Amino acid sequence: MRLLRPIALALVASAAALVALMAVAGANAIPSRVAGAADATLVDDGRQLFLVACSSCHGQDGGGTLNGPTLIGVGAAAADFQLTTGRMPFAGPNGSQTKRKQPAYTASQIDQLVAFVASLGDGPAIPVVRIDQGLLSRGQLVFINNCAPCHGSTANGGAVGRGSLAPPLDQATATQVGEALLSGPGQMPRFELPARDVDAVATYVDYLQHARNPGGFSIGGIGPVPEGFVAWVVGMGLLLLVVYLIGREWDRKGTVSDES
Repeated sequence: MRLLRPIALALVASAAALVALMAVAGANAIPSRVAGAADATLVDDGRQLFLVACSSCHGQDGGGTLNGPTLIGVGAAAADFQLTTGRMPFAGPNGSQTKRKQPAYTASQIDQLVAFVASLGDGPAIPVVRIDQGLLSRGQLVFINNCAPCHGSTANGGAVGRGSLAPPLDQATATQVGEALLSGPGQMPRFELPARDVDAVATYVDYLQHARNPGGFSIGGIGPVPEGFVAWVVGMGLLLLVVYLIGREWDRKGTVSDES
């Protein structure tokens, strides 16, 4: 019995440590909007729509062609992001950058296509992202360190080189922010952030979208240099106009005299 007691204590301690590790991993994991395998009917409907609308570029099996990349293993997050932001389907020349526009498909059709693409291989699922004002300061810090070099500190976009632009985030939803971080669309890299930081970034982006401008017209929030330039042009223009009007000679009727 004396020998069994240490063994039993060791087993209990090991089990407790395993539970603690699982709890920590669950706290850091990004929750998924889809639990379990997608409905077979949804996948089949998505395949039929895919064959009509997407296979000419991505291939009938999603393996890609000369006109489009493979979709095997990209996951539901990447597919949902591209479709809900209207970046797919894409009709531009090869190598050109996709741009946000109105989605080409209904919400139910997007769900079908996303289910089919997700069935092609393991990949990031659609995350569940929440807006939490308590994470606003954390979100600003994470955004400045990871996103601002391309998107700008106010998320109004910027140049990233090689003819590509980081788009403004003024229309991005919280879910789309999380999907972009997971899938890394275009020139954007993938970010392996804990769920709390993804929520924080989405909260900061949401704050920027609804922030007030107590100083007046924001000029798109594009930064102090262009804003200062506009202030100089407008201010000096008005000042020169006032100087011109003061320097003219006016008669009593308010018209410029001939002597001037």
